[in-house]
Amino acid sequence: MTLPGHLGTPSRLTAAVLAAVAVLVVALLGAGLAETGTGELRIPAAGTTTLLRLLVLTGLAVHLGELVGRPLAGEGPRPRAWSAPAALLAAAASAGLLLLFAAVSGLRPSVVYGLREGRLVLVTANAFVLAALCAASRRPGLAALPLAVAVGAEAMRAHPETYQPLVGTTLTLVHLTAASLWAGTLLYVLRTMRLRGGGREVLVRYARMAAWAYAALAVTGTVSTLRKLPLDAVLSTAYGRVLLVKLVLFGGASLLALAARGRMLSGGNAQAPARVEVSVLAAIVVVSALLTVVPNPHGLVP
Repeated sequence: MTLPGHLGTPSRLTAAVLAAVAVLVVALLGAGLAETGTGELRIPAAGTTTLLRLLVLTGLAVHLGELVGRPLAGEGPRPRAWSAPAALLAAAASAGLLLLFAAVSGLRPSVVYGLREGRLVLVTANAFVLAALCAASRRPGLAALPLAVAVGAEAMRAHPETYQPLVGTTLTLVHLTAASLWAGTLLYVLRTMRLRGGGREVLVRYARMAAWAYAALAVTGTVSTLRKLPLDAVLSTAYGRVLLVKLVLFGGASLLALAARGRMLSGGNAQAPARVEVSVLAAIVVVSALLTVVPNPHGLVP
């Protein structure tokens, strides 16, 4: 039996519901579970913060991926645009982070806006609003500029360090952009191929771009880890534990990408491994949101 509309079969609907529940559980409970036995201080409202960060990262990936995916799609029908709703979702989540910050700290919103964290989140929220307006206009490509501002603000927010802050910010800037391109563009490409009932050439064009994004991810991720995480803190800190999960998922996504590329070069159907790959990338986004919440291990380990 098939459900009416775009919901598909009951099994797909069940899988979607289970996936949503799993995401909520990981987002709300993941930080606390990762900190178990580490002796690290509990982060106030860690679950809610993780969920809001997840929405920000998701909105960025979907919008940026669609922005880059349109030229890759070439001629032919294209799926319905998700960029404007995605940007508005990210803007609302950023605003939620501001309100949550004020509630947890006990400070008035006007005071929070004056703090470094508050200013950067406010810039992110406004940038996403502007990106949504650009996406809804006749020139959606203009959204690239406010999206760049949002990525820059998020990179600066993630690195309040006093030691080599420019290095850390630059690494995060490149890493976040590459991750959004890999996941978001693949989602748009698969939606395009599903609409057209094929379109191997679209996947070929995406694979060329994704190779550069993958290389940037691998390099920046490795350097950032070496800067932040001492080897003896991998299992004794929440950051190290969550990072291990992310590395396992990254390895799985890499194997799936290679499998899709191998099928594509041999003329086979590459959509099956690519669909699983985008699901694994979605899991990586969830874990990445967790990494932005758990305590920074730098300075915690002697």
